[in-house]
Amino acid sequence: MSRGSGGGYDRHITIFSPEGRLFQVEYAFKAVKASGITSIGIRGKDSVCVVTQKKVRQAFGSDQCHASFPHRQVPGIVSYWHDCLMQVVQQARNKAAEFRFRYGYEMPVDVLARWIADKSQVYTQHAYMRPLGVVAMILGIDDENGPRLYKCDPAGHFFGQKATSAGLKEHEAINFLEKKMKNDDAFSYDETTAISASQSVLQEDFKANEIEVGVVRIDSPAFIVLSTKEIDRHLTAISERD
Repeated sequence: MSRGSGGGYDRHITIFSPEGRLFQVEYAFKAVKASGITSIGIRGKDSVCVVTQKKVRQAFGSDQCHASFPHRQVPGIVSYWHDCLMQVVQQARNKAAEFRFRYGYEMPVDVLARWIADKSQVYTQHAYMRPLGVVAMILGIDDENGPRLYKCDPAGHFFGQKATSAGLKEHEAINFLEKKMKNDDAFSYDETTAISASQSVLQEDFKANEIEVGVVRIDSPAFIVLSTKEIDRHLTAISERD
């Protein structure tokens, strides 16, 4: 077997290559990027905002790749491979509902993020499974710590983030946000900022029906998806500012 090609070492999830790589886990990350979309999440002092591109469906057939806000009960934005996502979202909904029924209050954001990450990690342990092609950004308002933003990946890692990205141009978006925060201490985080960051990274001007914007605020903890008119107002503000 050729070490360079990876042939043979990617037939089972539990087989390591001579270099110590798990190819099927790497394939799961590539599947997320294959969606062709980029999602950005930004945490501010009193809110968390996320922006994702909308996948335009073809006239015939259906696309397997997409990004969307799955459910108000599970406040998150995901870049995913469709079949994997529906399983994760449905089980996350059930877990959140079970938690509220048992303890009498909403499931904390970090607990939900840990549960999704643990589930993803389990799928890397057994030869009869395959990793989930899901990268999830979980956001919400914590009663003690305020706005929270977490990112979970197919390998089972999850980290708290101030700003992050997932999808095709993930690294470009993260580099852009890092430079913004490093060079401007007064850099504000809101819906307009997140949309502007997406436009700068993708180097294109969006229309209101080409993106989805979701936000949670301290004064209104419910997860809200902005309407087309609201998005259009932010796009107008960006164009006037530029």
